[in-house]
Amino acid sequence: MEDQGQYAKLFNEMDSQALITLGLILVSTTLLIIVSQRGLNWVANRLHGQVRFRVFALVPLTRLLILIAALAIAVPIIVEPSLRNMVTLLGAIGLAIGFALKDYVSSLIAGVVSAVELPYRPGDWVNIEGTYGEVKHVGMRTVEVQTPDDDMVAVPHLKLWDSAIYNANNGGTSLQCVASFYLHPEHEAGWVRKALRDVALTSAYLKFGEPIIVVAEEKPWGTHYRIRAYPVDPRQQFLFITDLTVRGKAVLSAAGIQPALLPPDAALDARGAAS
Repeated sequence: MEDQGQYAKLFNEMDSQALITLGLILVSTTLLIIVSQRGLNWVANRLHGQVRFRVFALVPLTRLLILIAALAIAVPIIVEPSLRNMVTLLGAIGLAIGFALKDYVSSLIAGVVSAVELPYRPGDWVNIEGTYGEVKHVGMRTVEVQTPDDDMVAVPHLKLWDSAIYNANNGGTSLQCVASFYLHPEHEAGWVRKALRDVALTSAYLKFGEPIIVVAEEKPWGTHYRIRAYPVDPRQQFLFITDLTVRGKAVLSAAGIQPALLPPDAALDARGAAS
């Protein structure tokens, strides 16, 4: 009973005047948020350049400031503003924030680990849970990856704990590219293999000194060839693959080699198998 009395002292008695005041605070806060968001969006849509994006950035900041001000007014109405009550309230808030930010803290710790183990560094081409691109910046909480479609993706370091990190060049300039060809089974495999190797050797993007491998694998629908080679610069990988594909297709077509024919309802999985 004594503990219940102490907890009861934490809150003020709520009379009709207090409830009306809280209602006015709630209504005023909602109206201010709506007006500020619509007003800032209206202003931003009539601006151009960098200023437009800066005004847009003020929308969530303004909403946060309004909410903080509303809480600062409403809390003394609900809670008796004594030192003991404030310490109790702040302790509860701190505990809640600690649980809410556990992933944030875990990302910070993983950021320290990444600085030591170096699973990725600026200039690396990585694949993290389907996000493939070049590492542009390694921060304390996230790693920024620029995709081939020019999207900047912020991936939290937290992924280090439970996700595989695929690093294509691992701090070096050698990045293997793969160009695939799907051919009809009736052809001279030795000639095709040599022709595809010559296609790689004559590419303007080829990095000499690295191996060129042509892999052939027989499938139910035909033969799957893969050229594995290295471009001069990892950033040229897509130009390199395109060059190999276009010129390889032209060479094979000129030799009369037909592409693989699949049933209309067939589909290829990631390994090139038909289903």
